[in-house]
Amino acid sequence: MSRGRLLVLALVALAVVAFFAAGGARYFTFENVKAQQAAIESWYFAHPWQTALGFFALYVAVTALSLPGATLLTLIAGAIFGLLWGTLIVSFASSIGATLAFLISRFLLRDWVQRRFGKALQGVNAGIEKEGAFYLFSLRLIPVIPFFVINLAMGLTPLRARTFYWVSQLGMLAGTLVYVNAGTQLVKIAAPG
Repeated sequence: MSRGRLLVLALVALAVVAFFAAGGARYFTFENVKAQQAAIESWYFAHPWQTALGFFALYVAVTALSLPGATLLTLIAGAIFGLLWGTLIVSFASSIGATLAFLISRFLLRDWVQRRFGKALQGVNAGIEKEGAFYLFSLRLIPVIPFFVINLAMGLTPLRARTFYWVSQLGMLAGTLVYVNAGTQLVKIAAPG
C-alpha cells in the first residue's frame, strides 16, 4: 500500500477511534438530544450561521466516516432548523459525506478488490458502467441496505463520483424530507421503543 493510502487509512482510523474513545456515541442518543434540545435551540437563535455550518460539518464527518448517528442528526435538523432549512442542510451534507465515504473506499480499497476479484466482478462492473445510476437510485429509494454500506461498496465499482453524488442527492431526498419532518415534531416525540 502506498504512503498516501496508508496516511488516509491512518487518518480515518484515528478519527473513528477518537470518536469512540471520547465517548462520542453517547451524544448520539435520543434521550441526550431531548435533554439538550433547549440549549441547542438557544445557541441556534444566538448564532444561526455558526450553528448551521457546524451542524453541516458534523453531518458530513459522521457520514464520511460511516459513524452511527446520521438518522438522529436528521431528526435534530428538523427540530432545530425546521423543514425547509433542515432538508437543505441534511440533503447536501449527507450527499457530500456519502461521496467522501465513496471516495475513501475507492482510494483505499478499489485497486486491491479489483486485482483480487477482477474476473468475478467483470459482470458487476459492466452492469454498473451501463446501469449504475439507476441501480444506485433504486438502492437510495428503497433503503434495504444501510446507506453507509452502499457508499463504501459503490466506491469499489467503476461508477463515476459525479454520478454517485447527484444520484445520491436525488435518491435520498424523499427519505430526508420524511425524517426532517419527523424531527420538527421532536418535542412531542417520546423515546422510541
